[in-house]
Amino acid sequence: MFFTCGPNEAMVVSGFCRSPPVMVAGGRVFVLPCIQQIQRISLNTLTLNVKSEKVYTRHGVPISVTGIAQVKIQGQNKEMLAAACQMFLGKTEAEIAHIALETLEGHQRAIMAHMTVEEIYKDRQKFSEQVFKVASSDLVNMGISVVSYTLKDIHDDQDYLHSLGKARTAQVQKDARIGEAEAKRDAGIREAKAKQEKVSAQYLSEIEMAKAQRDYELKKAAYDIEVNTRRAQADLAYQLQVAKTKQQIEEQRVQVQVVERAQQVAVQEQEIARREKELEARVRKPAEAERYKLERLAAAEKSQLIMQAEAEAESVRYPRRPVPSSDAWGSRGLCRRGPSPGRG
Repeated sequence: MFFTCGPNEAMVVSGFCRSPPVMVAGGRVFVLPCIQQIQRISLNTLTLNVKSEKVYTRHGVPISVTGIAQVKIQGQNKEMLAAACQMFLGKTEAEIAHIALETLEGHQRAIMAHMTVEEIYKDRQKFSEQVFKVASSDLVNMGISVVSYTLKDIHDDQDYLHSLGKARTAQVQKDARIGEAEAKRDAGIREAKAKQEKVSAQYLSEIEMAKAQRDYELKKAAYDIEVNTRRAQADLAYQLQVAKTKQQIEEQRVQVQVVERAQQVAVQEQEIARREKELEARVRKPAEAERYKLERLAAAEKSQLIMQAEAEAESVRYPRRPVPSSDAWGSRGLCRRGPSPGRG
């Protein structure tokens, strides 16, 4: 037949062909009826309330301690499971818990006897670690492992812990008063220091503001100087440009006037030339022609007179030759000597 079990228990098969017995934790196993036997052991975690009443500590002060422990049979370790089967197989969980509880309580009492009340009260972690260590080394031989141990409560009937509490309370109150006074003193010092730092910071801030204002004024003055300089340069450049422009305009106007005057002179010269030509055509040419005519007439008269004088002289030299009349002679002479003055 096949038998199965969950992970919280173990099966032990003994009998025919099972030497040593087969231990199976959380699984299945084949069992021959009548010639093999199967037994089960619980692997559940057991919670133990470990109480030690009125145990005398190292200084002889009786106190009571309560601890909470978690224990279980270790099924994954074959040796521990075999040891647990040898000791607890066939026992109930309550019987196993009672055996583990008695063992833990004995170790707890032994450790309490080697420690003072102050050590147990002030350093619970140390007490718990020592109980856990000693109990684990003893219970492991039974196949039981201690999962955890925690000190739950400490009390006594002699008000020893209360007295310790009073002393501690008084010390704490004293320390509190001293701390409060020191805190007030430190607060006053810090407040004064804070005020001083505040005033210093305010002064520094005002100084920085003054420096910033000064730097601003200096920079503004420098910027104003630069702006005014640039503006003056721009104004001068504008005025210079205006003057240059006016000068150029004036030069252009003068050039225009020069050109106009030159044109006027050219026109006047042309007019003068025209008038001279007109004068020459109307006055000079006729005058020259008249002068030439008069000159020719004068020359003709002169020639006539000369001829008359020659003729008279000839007549005086040669009286027998008849002398023609002056009109006939003159006409002849004029006809023979040359053209009339009007031909010029």
